[in-house]
Amino acid sequence: MAGGKKAKNVAKTAKGKVKETTGKAVGNESLELKGRAEQAEGAAKQAGEKIKDTFKH
Repeated sequence: MAGGKKAKNVAKTAKGKVKETTGKAVGNESLELKGRAEQAEGAAKQAGEKIKDTFKH
């Protein structure tokens, strides 16, 4: 189950990067900011999963 969550978090981070890059390319600041926020959310969740893994072992 944890592997699925990790994959979702990585995907969310990647999706955020695409949004940020697209926003920069087309000059859409809102899309760029949404992408950054999505990346931050994915990264935070990844960190949480790593902490959980640390305590499991």
